[in-house]
Amino acid sequence: MRTFYLTPTLSSLAVERGFRKTFLITFGFFIIPIPSMKQGHTRRKFITNLSLTTAAVIATPTLSRAGNFFKTDNSYTVGQIMDMFIKTVPGAPFPNTVDTLKAGNRDIVVTSIVTTMFPTVDVIRKTIDLGANFIVCHEPTFYNHTDDVSWLQNDEVYNYKADLLKKHNIAIWRNHDYIHSIKPDGVLTGVIAKLGWKDYQQGANTFIFPGITLGALIDQLKQKLATPAVRYIGDLQQTCKTVIFAEGAAGGRTQIEAISKYKPDVLICGEISEWETAEYVRDARAEGRSIALVVTGHIPSEEAGSAFMADWLKQRISNVKITHIVCGNSLSFA
Repeated sequence: MRTFYLTPTLSSLAVERGFRKTFLITFGFFIIPIPSMKQGHTRRKFITNLSLTTAAVIATPTLSRAGNFFKTDNSYTVGQIMDMFIKTVPGAPFPNTVDTLKAGNRDIVVTSIVTTMFPTVDVIRKTIDLGANFIVCHEPTFYNHTDDVSWLQNDEVYNYKADLLKKHNIAIWRNHDYIHSIKPDGVLTGVIAKLGWKDYQQGANTFIFPGITLGALIDQLKQKLATPAVRYIGDLQQTCKTVIFAEGAAGGRTQIEAISKYKPDVLICGEISEWETAEYVRDARAEGRSIALVVTGHIPSEEAGSAFMADWLKQRISNVKITHIVCGNSLSFA
């Protein structure tokens, strides 16, 4: 009776070659023959030869990426999922982008995916509880636009978060520039769906309503974007027909130029510098215009974009669990 010795982590098979059997270890597309145990060879010597061959394979640079080593045909690496989205973006990949890995590496085999707006410590803990190891976020992980951490090396909060990610081998990819660059804008698509404004859309960011008071519009925003309060300038009883929705933090100049060019009844935005857009609107009203401004907060204005990302992935990946986690507002209202 012939005896074959298999290691539990390797896919192995035997092939007839005349009256000899040759033991094969398969690594993806690589097949490495190992001579069978000939007469006079001890079991120990056979296992030694097998171990040496295995070690040689693992030492081969093209095969030694730990995260991808035991990838199965129906699994995905972090890099494959990143590339799946990026290839749908016109002009991608971009030479200068903040959409890079903030933790982990491209070769990690994905167990489960979480999408979120900000990858907060609480979101990371929930990711761990779900058994997920890949977070696709929209905003920075480490407190600045480019996630530059050179100035944070001795900071306890940074190190706690970075160590938590490293301990659980979690990859984080920021998808900001790319999701805003697909056609139509993925974040805005998610927000419009959440607000139920598709029928009112007359341009990328312009919406024409039959007539709604500023107060009713604010109530709708608070309810559908799940935020307890917004900041505003204007008369709650004034009628709003032309609305510009500028999600996120477009910047004062962009917001002011939109008001000047399109002359909306109200500009809704996520975030402002108070000494820019708010002061422009205040002066415009003093001039006699009825322009209103509503500031929802950055997170409520874009969070639905991460829900869009989860849905996008679910439509293309059937064998990996995908969960959207709402990070919630960072600020409370007194």
